[in-house]
Amino acid sequence: MKSMKFAAALAGLMALSGAAQAQDFPDRPIQLIVPWGAGGGTDAVGRLLGAQIQQELGVPVNVVNRTGGSGVVGHSALAMAEPDGYTIGIMTIEIDMMHWQGLTDLTYKDFDILAIVNSDAGGLMVSADAGYDGVEALLEKIKSEPKGTLKASGTGQGGIWHVGLAGWLLSEGLAPDQVTFVPSQGAAPGLTDMVAGGVDIVPSSLAEGRAMIDAGRVVPLASMSPERQDAFPDVPTLAETTGSDWSVAVWRSVAAPAGLPDDVKAKLEAAIAAAYESDEYQNFMQDRGFGLRWAGSAEATEIVAADDAVFGEVMTKAGLAQ
Repeated sequence: MKSMKFAAALAGLMALSGAAQAQDFPDRPIQLIVPWGAGGGTDAVGRLLGAQIQQELGVPVNVVNRTGGSGVVGHSALAMAEPDGYTIGIMTIEIDMMHWQGLTDLTYKDFDILAIVNSDAGGLMVSADAGYDGVEALLEKIKSEPKGTLKASGTGQGGIWHVGLAGWLLSEGLAPDQVTFVPSQGAAPGLTDMVAGGVDIVPSSLAEGRAMIDAGRVVPLASMSPERQDAFPDVPTLAETTGSDWSVAVWRSVAAPAGLPDDVKAKLEAAIAAAYESDEYQNFMQDRGFGLRWAGSAEATEIVAADDAVFGEVMTKAGLAQ
């Protein structure tokens, strides 16, 4: 009887302690993990958000870059942290592809997704001297040439824009490898290679091609989005042109290890929402050409889950899944 009473008392103390911790949160610095290198777009978004969250919560938010393994290292460090709110991170769309590739067992279910704070739809870009008057002409060229004749680039093997290209080809009734994909370190080197004549198509976000588009060296033929992009209002969607229903966008979210206490989660969500709405964040994203998109925890989780299922299907058909 005494042991039962002690256990009950201990449980009560632990519950009170947990409630007190949630009320006091945060009372020490927060770590924000960025799973990609310093100086990149994800790092810039993470550091700006961290600074704004710091202002909202009144404690330091220290950004830590944990790179390696095509995003596996940083996402794993975030997932395995204590779910107490003192470790959060930028979770990127790669979480929906890494496990399909066999790089990790980690999935979005290992996180509490707090918000999506950015989204950039994919697009189809060609060199200005390629001579296509629209995406329909490009599609006809792809269909008329032997498999693998045309080449595309803009990300690593099995990366988001490789999947984006394969998904588009499948939606047009073509083999996912009808266009050969040439891996690169990202959209910038892919675009440079395309302008030099090394590849024919870069299926990355139009925002990443903005400088070359403005310079007249690259032509955006279509947007892989349900509606035209605000930053590129003259670029038609695939649905408007070829009738394809394919759409894909790369997003960035803020997440924490699964199992956050409800009160802590609510405080973090509120702080992230305020950071997103800040003039500093809004102006930065617009100046850099990043797409602004807000989705709270429930909606963000639905978006990530839906992308995971779609990517798994496309990657399996394309032979990119293990």
